[in-house]
Amino acid sequence: MQKLAFSFIFITSLLCSFAYKVPEPKSKLKWMTLAEAEKAMKLSSKPLLIDLYTDWCGWCKVMDKKTYDNEAVAAYLQEKFYLVKLDAETRDSIHWAGRAFAYNKQYRINEFAVYLTGGDLSFPHTIFINDIKADPQAIGGYMKPQELEPIAKYFGEGNFGKISYQSFQQTFKPAW
Repeated sequence: MQKLAFSFIFITSLLCSFAYKVPEPKSKLKWMTLAEAEKAMKLSSKPLLIDLYTDWCGWCKVMDKKTYDNEAVAAYLQEKFYLVKLDAETRDSIHWAGRAFAYNKQYRINEFAVYLTGGDLSFPHTIFINDIKADPQAIGGYMKPQELEPIAKYFGEGNFGKISYQSFQQTFKPAW
């Protein structure tokens, strides 16, 4: 009887240990909601960076771990941008700049993702918006820290709309 009780306790403990999910480490970045970012942009003229992802996207997860969790990347982005992480397939209604965007059941995507990417629904997408009234600038695909750096600094240092990206690249000195 004692062996049976011991076996039961051992097996139950073992099963419970497998059921326990270790929490994922917290991101180094402090992500805002889109509504919070829109409100903040009205108060201060910092650009917005949106990490547009989907739950099923493997490269989105790699970009989270290898790019956004990089110390230099996180420090720079946190200082220079309002940061929003947005699921392109959210079923929630999204409001931006006085417009409402709904979930499209036929295409299984939120119309806001279509707006941000100009219809290029590959993921991840990094979106830069300098002003609430400005058109989004979408960069598709996974980027390593050294690939994101010149683009982020082009927008983060206020060069977008003032000089061409090609001119900026000629004088750019990487630091990450």
